[in-house]
Amino acid sequence: MKSISFDTTNAICGALFVATGAFFAIQSLGLDLGTAVRMGPGYFPLVLAGVLVLLGAIIFIQALRVEGEPIDPFAWRGMLFILPAPVFFGLTVRGLGFAPSLFLTAFIACFASQKMNVFFAIILSLLLTIFSAAVFSYGLGLPFERFGPWVRF
Repeated sequence: MKSISFDTTNAICGALFVATGAFFAIQSLGLDLGTAVRMGPGYFPLVLAGVLVLLGAIIFIQALRVEGEPIDPFAWRGMLFILPAPVFFGLTVRGLGFAPSLFLTAFIACFASQKMNVFFAIILSLLLTIFSAAVFSYGLGLPFERFGPWVRF
């Protein structure tokens, strides 16, 4: 008798997709669904939740057919640098302004990689800040302060 090979990484991912989709589908049922012609506020979230459940089921079924790689150890370094970066941006963007907050946020997030050094982190953060300021401030003309009240020149 042939034993079933099992990819734990994809199985966990598929199960999480199904659970998340089911949660949002149940939550959207509390809203007015409407019809396909006259959609209510719960229609689109229910459709997206259904798609998420379907994709999760496909991933889970494929996980039962293919043996995959084992799950790597938890990436603590990434968690410690990636998660606080947007929180830092949100807390400082009004005081520092867009450019300094984005630079420091990118600088913090750069160190999630063990291969990053300070010089390349500064260069990458500077290029990202210049590009973002050019696109969002000058190109799109979004009304935000480039430099906030904490760093007035």
